[in-house]
Amino acid sequence: MVLLKERNSANHNAAVTGRLRDKLSRTRQRLAGRINALLTGRTVIDPSFLEDLEEVLFTSDIGVETTEQLIDYLKEQLDRKSLESTDQVKTMLQEEMVSLLQVSQDRSVSGPHDAVSQGLEVTMFIGVNGVGKTTTIAKMAHYLQEQGHRVMLVAADTFRAAAVEQLQIWGTRVGAEVIRQNRGADPAAVVFDALAAAQAKTIDRVLIDTAGRLHTKSNLMEELKKIKKIAGQQLTGAPHKVTLVLDGTTGQNAVAQAQEFARSLGVTDIILTKLDGTAKGGVVLGIAQKLEIPISFICTGEGLDDFEVFQPREFVQAIFA
Repeated sequence: MVLLKERNSANHNAAVTGRLRDKLSRTRQRLAGRINALLTGRTVIDPSFLEDLEEVLFTSDIGVETTEQLIDYLKEQLDRKSLESTDQVKTMLQEEMVSLLQVSQDRSVSGPHDAVSQGLEVTMFIGVNGVGKTTTIAKMAHYLQEQGHRVMLVAADTFRAAAVEQLQIWGTRVGAEVIRQNRGADPAAVVFDALAAAQAKTIDRVLIDTAGRLHTKSNLMEELKKIKKIAGQQLTGAPHKVTLVLDGTTGQNAVAQAQEFARSLGVTDIILTKLDGTAKGGVVLGIAQKLEIPISFICTGEGLDDFEVFQPREFVQAIFA
């Protein structure tokens, strides 16, 4: 029985890695492909090789600090005579990448929007316009419903009529109730009424869509802070999660966005979108090392099921596979 469980687990992990490998093909070519090219024909690992490797890592959107940390680790192994062959380079690099990502994940106090917690849980989604926030909320709703939850969506981006309409379309598609008000309504008031409705029904997951108008940054942050405050007044502890949605195609710009939102709002977790269409997937490492905020999910396509629980080892293996 134990062997069967281990075999099934191994098969599952292999399937996850294989699926991710296909989705992350551009990142794999940019990062692992260039590392392989660097290793081709080499028989000795020396400081000059590490300098070349540093350039590859840095130009793969991993970020300066993270690149330095990875190179310092390899230099240390080289000094200890633990790094002697080209085969060891990728193995050690992968393990250190997993370690960096896992430190960030371990800071999470609960699972990624898991099915374990009981009662009404409220998640506030934040992020600038264009990152795929509303679509991500629909994917989350679909994911949670498959876990047996009853989900309500809240259209708190009342400035853009298109945002409300898009959320309504997705709500209809996934079969989730959408709470909305007229354009221009106070977003905090929409959230207040939605949480009252959710508590009166058998809803156990509320997902709040918010505005992301970067050009009015200070006003936006104040609006989001107000939503947080009002949510807490309606339901103690709400919002229980503040999930930041970032566009993976923006590379290191995503890190700057995350820092701004984290300073103002206290982000609990991050979802990275559009990783299937970018070579900048290395930004995952930069975000984990720089922000120390757990990545809960990654989006790897347009479909509702193109939504993966982020698992550091499977992610790194998919890049190097």
